[in-house]
Amino acid sequence: MTPAPNGIRSQLRGSARNRLGDPIFRWFVTTAGVLVLLILGVMILRTTADAWPIFQKEGFFGFLFGEQWTAGHTRSNDPAEMEGTYGALPFIYGTLVTSIIALVLALPLSIAVALYITQLAPRRLRNPLSYWVETLAAIPSIVYGLWGLLWFVPVILRPYVLEPMHEWFGNTFLFEGPVVSVNYLSAGVVLAIMILPIMTAIIREVFAAAPTDEMHAAYGLGATRWEVIRKVLIPRSFSGIVGGSMLGLGRAVGETIAVAMLIGGSQRMGASLLFGGDSMAAHIATTFADAWPETVLGLMAIGVALFVFTLTINVLARLLVWRLGRITGDAAV
Repeated sequence: MTPAPNGIRSQLRGSARNRLGDPIFRWFVTTAGVLVLLILGVMILRTTADAWPIFQKEGFFGFLFGEQWTAGHTRSNDPAEMEGTYGALPFIYGTLVTSIIALVLALPLSIAVALYITQLAPRRLRNPLSYWVETLAAIPSIVYGLWGLLWFVPVILRPYVLEPMHEWFGNTFLFEGPVVSVNYLSAGVVLAIMILPIMTAIIREVFAAAPTDEMHAAYGLGATRWEVIRKVLIPRSFSGIVGGSMLGLGRAVGETIAVAMLIGGSQRMGASLLFGGDSMAAHIATTFADAWPETVLGLMAIGVALFVFTLTINVLARLLVWRLGRITGDAAV
């Protein structure tokens, strides 16, 4: 029997070492995944346990749909001894309004910027533009908040958007009330600017990964660039666009400092976008430091609601992306 060449023997020995490394690597990544889930589970269980007296006092639905938040000044965690009233609806409402405004404004802009970078921009500009977009996504939220509060809102947004909208549509429910710098619309617009880079970066990657053979085939059949984008690129990338949008929405829902600086810090709820309000994350950040122990429990209850809300958005987004990916045939994000 002819002996195996030295090169083949060395490859077989390498394969044996690889077979030994495979179970070690599998154990390592499995342990890491389980550890992440354990940390997440411990965090939500601990937070829920600490907030449980608030849910006992108000009831779960009473807490979610209660419209009044009055901080208590006791150190007791006994629901019978608590003085405050804890209804989170004003903060949930403010979170939803600002997040929806941000998503509605940022989505078409992010698609347009991503299309320009991947389809229209000269090749020498595509990498610099992509780098610039990714750099904007890394700017801290406090910088956006200060920029919005001190310059963008008073210099640009209020005189050229808020006041004209109030003048033209002030008799409608969306723009009634006095024009002030801190309100739902100001917070939503700055929030849209914040989530625009991350949504653009994700959608750009989705467009870049689109199948080029179908696009070339469409060009070969005489389709214009706009027709290729509208009938080939967008449909094949739709699930990725949805995934990027939901990621941006999740970022908007959890944003804290910038929203706290621009939303007004009021518990008032109203249909007008010019009213001041508050959000879940912003209320936690602005009241936690000076809160009595009883009120801290209420803030932790808001944290539980925010966690469940964000988790629900992410799960629904993943299911939607998976479903759309199966329908359109493109890869889900």
